[in-house]
Amino acid sequence: MTHSVLILGAGLMQRPAIEAAHELGLSAVVADANPRAVCARFADRFEPVDLKDREGLLSFARSLGPNLLGVFTAGTDFSASVSYVAEALNLPAHSFESACNASNKVRMRACFERHRVPSPSFREIDRNNLASLLEPDVLSSLRFPLVVKPVDNMGARGCRLVRDTSELLLAVEDAVRHSVSSKAILENFMEGPEFSIDAVIYKGTFTVTGFADRHIFYEPYFIEMGHTMPTSLDEAKRLELIACFARAAHALGLTCGVAKADIKYTSHGPMVGEVAARLSGGYMSGWTFPYASGCNLTREALCVAVGREPASLLEKRTPLASPPDLPYELYELCCTRASAERAWISIPGTVSALYGEDDVQGVPGLHDVFVRSRAGAHVSFPRNNVEKCGNVISAAASRAQAVESADRARSCLVVRLKPFEPETDSFLSGAVRGAENGFPPDAFGLDGKTRAAFDAFLDSAPDLAPDRFVAEQLPLCLASVSDSLCDWNGRTIIQTLRMFDFLVPVHGAYPGKVFWNSLVRGGIQGIMYVHDCADKKERLHS
Repeated sequence: MTHSVLILGAGLMQRPAIEAAHELGLSAVVADANPRAVCARFADRFEPVDLKDREGLLSFARSLGPNLLGVFTAGTDFSASVSYVAEALNLPAHSFESACNASNKVRMRACFERHRVPSPSFREIDRNNLASLLEPDVLSSLRFPLVVKPVDNMGARGCRLVRDTSELLLAVEDAVRHSVSSKAILENFMEGPEFSIDAVIYKGTFTVTGFADRHIFYEPYFIEMGHTMPTSLDEAKRLELIACFARAAHALGLTCGVAKADIKYTSHGPMVGEVAARLSGGYMSGWTFPYASGCNLTREALCVAVGREPASLLEKRTPLASPPDLPYELYELCCTRASAERAWISIPGTVSALYGEDDVQGVPGLHDVFVRSRAGAHVSFPRNNVEKCGNVISAAASRAQAVESADRARSCLVVRLKPFEPETDSFLSGAVRGAENGFPPDAFGLDGKTRAAFDAFLDSAPDLAPDRFVAEQLPLCLASVSDSLCDWNGRTIIQTLRMFDFLVPVHGAYPGKVFWNSLVRGGIQGIMYVHDCADKKERLHS
């Protein structure tokens, strides 16, 4: 009978794991609460089990008998469930205690404190003591900006910057709502560039299997608009971050399996954001690192999980200089090429169409396009990393080529929105929620001088001429920035107007103030929305 591996999760991030299981001659048994999850159909056997139900998972795993060789996940919250089942069945994995340390941010920070791993100072908050934050002695002890996070969630859900006392309570309440245990963590903000690092921990060795620059935007939230590898960081700092990651993994007790770190290089040196006992999500472990290195990382990690030697990893890795006090021998599997992942996002509304999928296929170096939002989907400006509209991934011989390819592909894709949607109207009018000053940002962030000139122009802006290219009607006050300012998806003002002219060659007259304000606020989506509302109104009255 064929040996099997139990894979927790049937989302897209699990596809490389299912494929790797088949490459290794294993039956992919997949568990997920959602039988309609995208990868459920690729499983050799699918079982609808809630991944929070550890006893249910263990009971199912026992039913698989002695042919079950291991338990695995990637890019999910459920590494503790993996270790719970594996430990009970004496299968290879991090210990359950260490996986819990890596799943709960309060436990994680406490481990880091005990082992003197640099990370932010923090305080724990639960649903029952929210009001205490507003007590004068507590408020006086806080030093803004701070970061609030759920203690037990991923994807930046409920995570945000708290810039002053006016934002504190609403931000903490949101974090608690996103927490499985109704608890949040409030910690000092770390200033500095952020990196994502994957590693395989195997028989006392710590092998780095991916080191990427993360591209985070849109304060007060932390939205990852992509990542790029190899990193552009200098080698000395890179090695410092790797050593810090290894110390953090040891502090949590991780000994057999994989780990991923979100880590920053601050003015005080490396500081750990968090370490998880799983491979990274966000397309890094399953896509960009394999493209950049030639190594099927998921397959090698799966070998460890089923008790096999990760032969390709051991053969290709190279040693790194290890500080004498480090608990592991350090290695790295280097990138010989480059890869970049980029997301595209939308203003709020309902999708009527997605343009550009055919165009991106001709972009040199583009490997993948993953669409999350199609016609009929509700979209919003993202407040976490699961609210983006889609992702593109490129690979090339150099970092510059990979970045250019991904950026070009992303800029081809346009989400068109249905007209007369209150959410879209509210966004284009500049409305913001409480405690979100400056968010969402304009598509084109004008500097003070240009903004003043633009506002003066709007007061008497002429209507746009019908059936004339809008690019030819660009206001003089925007001309100096028309080729330099980019929107969230990498399009300049002049590229946006030319795209509109291509999509809408025939049009009526538009009120100048509405059209140009919608351009600056909402980019191509804003002016397409102006057109669609005018067009629908005209058809209704014809």
